[in-house]
Amino acid sequence: MQIIKDEGLDTGNPLSGRVILITGCSSGIGVETAAALFATGADIFITARDERKAMETLSSIRVRHPSSKGRLEFIRMELDKLASVREGAADFLRRSGNTLHVLICNAGVMACPYGKTEDGFEMQFGVNHLAHFALFQLLKEALRKSSRVEKPSRVVMVSSLGHRRSTVRLDDLFFEKSEYHPFNSYGQSKTANIWMANEIERRYGSDASHPIHATSLMPGAIWTDLQRHLSPRAIAQRRTPEASKRFKSLEQGAATTVWAAVGKEWARRGGRYLEDCAEAGPVADKADMTAPGYAPWAYDDEGARKLWQLSRKLTNTGQDEVE
Repeated sequence: MQIIKDEGLDTGNPLSGRVILITGCSSGIGVETAAALFATGADIFITARDERKAMETLSSIRVRHPSSKGRLEFIRMELDKLASVREGAADFLRRSGNTLHVLICNAGVMACPYGKTEDGFEMQFGVNHLAHFALFQLLKEALRKSSRVEKPSRVVMVSSLGHRRSTVRLDDLFFEKSEYHPFNSYGQSKTANIWMANEIERRYGSDASHPIHATSLMPGAIWTDLQRHLSPRAIAQRRTPEASKRFKSLEQGAATTVWAAVGKEWARRGGRYLEDCAEAGPVADKADMTAPGYAPWAYDDEGARKLWQLSRKLTNTGQDEVE
C-alpha cells in the first residue's frame, strides 16, 4: 500500500475503468497484490484453481478496501492444463468486454518432485512459463486494443532470484536427456519468465499506437505455500535466525509487483528485471544465492527469441504477426 500511496493512487478511485488480471491469488503475495491494486478503484480479476479459497480472498479484499468502486471477480484457471487456460481466458474476455490493461503473471510452483502437466510438459516449466505464455497469447489482442500511447498496457512477470540456478535448457526443456533436479527446473522456468518479459518488450514495446511494456521481477524471500515442496532440512536452513532476517512480509513481497504494475517509472518502458522496488543490477557474487542481482543470461536476447518460437509451437498459439 505504500507504493499505492507514493504513486498518489490511494484515494478517489483514480484507476477506475482500468482492468487488471492477476494469476495465482488464492494465497501468498498474489492476495496482497490484488488487495493493493483494488484500492485504486481498478477492476481486478483473479485466477485460482480453488474456488473456495478464491472467494475467501475476494471477501477479505472487499472488507479491507470498502471505498473501492472497482469490480472484483474470480476466474477459474488451472495452469497445469492448457485447456483450462484457454477456458479461463475466454471467460475473462467475455466478462471484461475484451479489455485488459495490466496482466500480472504471479502464479507458480517451486521445487516440486518430477511430474508432468496434462499436456505432457515438465510441471515447473509448464506451469511457470508455458501456461503464462499461452495466456499472454490469448489475451494479447485485448492488451493491444486497450493500450494507448499515453497510457500503454503492461505485463508483469513474477520471476525469482532462483533464475540464477539455470538458464533455459533450450535443447532439453523437460529433462528428457538428463537427470531432473527440482531447483534447476525451477531456475530455468524463472529465467523463462525474464526472457518472456524481455521478448514482449522487444516485440510490442515500440508499437506506434498500441504499445505493451513488460517487466520481470524478484519479489523477495517470503514464507508462502510456494515452499510446500521443500524438505524439512531445507526449511530448517531457512528458519535460522540469520536466514530469517532476509525474509519479507507478504505485503513487502508484493510491493515490487505493484510498482511494476502501476508505477510511473514503468508507464512507457520495460524489458528490465526489478528487485526491491528498483531496477536490479548484475549479481556481484555468483556463488551467493542470497545476494541481489541478475544472472549473466538474464538478458540473452537470442535465447529469448528461440524460447518464444519454441513456446509458440509447444502451446500451439499460432504465428506471431510481430517477428
